[in-house]
Amino acid sequence: MKIDICICTHRRPHVSQTIKSISDSDIPKGVVLRIIIIDNDLLPTAEKFVKAVQEGINIPILYKHIPGSNISLARNAALDTSTSDWIAFLDDDETVDSAWLNHLILRQKETNADAVFGVSKACYNKETPTWIRKGDFHSQNVKERNDVIETGHTCNCLFRLRHTNWSDQRFNLNFGKTGGEDTEFFYKIRKQGAIFAVAKHSIAYETVTSERLTMNWLIKRRFRIGQSYAFSTSDGNSKLRLFVSAIFKTSFCFFVSLCCVYDFNKFAFWLLRAVMHSGVCCACIGMRSPLLYGK
Repeated sequence: MKIDICICTHRRPHVSQTIKSISDSDIPKGVVLRIIIIDNDLLPTAEKFVKAVQEGINIPILYKHIPGSNISLARNAALDTSTSDWIAFLDDDETVDSAWLNHLILRQKETNADAVFGVSKACYNKETPTWIRKGDFHSQNVKERNDVIETGHTCNCLFRLRHTNWSDQRFNLNFGKTGGEDTEFFYKIRKQGAIFAVAKHSIAYETVTSERLTMNWLIKRRFRIGQSYAFSTSDGNSKLRLFVSAIFKTSFCFFVSLCCVYDFNKFAFWLLRAVMHSGVCCACIGMRSPLLYGK
């Protein structure tokens, strides 16, 4: 089994730690790995970090500089570069558990899924506010809705691309600076027949930086997540039903948040739920997403 592990990076020295953690993890017998690094900065700023760690590991690394500050552009370059039947994606601010890949592969074999999604578990620093720790708003888990996995993420995944109905599918450049490109991508390949599964024991650890430990950043992200969810509907009737449902949920969650002002932990939880549902509403009427990436 050949797997290309793709990491898109933009001005993050941490990418060297991501690579090192992959090298230190347990590689299943019979699995051949290659790491593809796509540097999306305007200048090849990640090259020195990749070279510094490359000498100390046994996994071949292919580095490419694809300028543009657009995460979709970088992900598409990774897909175009890959020559393996299987592709894994990780983020450049993550490190992986030693059994990370074992669990993804085991789950794939159990389910014969075309894409398997692991967990991205947030790691907070000492200065993290208590309400963020308790809410754990930064961790990412793919969940079923009505026993169906509708979409997935690229922060910890393994999926099949070559020799499939979706081999020509690429990430939408319009979401390259807002995020949500992975949500839309997996929505689309599911419509083309892809089968999804979750590997809950496959864990990647995300280092949460200080600038993401604010209510303002979380509001922007939750709003974008809501907009991304709206991609699940395309026809007019479905969007109308989703819009009406999201208005009700926004109002309900906002009302509950006001009832919880005495407890900031609960207030934050319900407020961010309201923001997410408002994002769904806005996407249904065509409102653009805020820019979160590539700055």
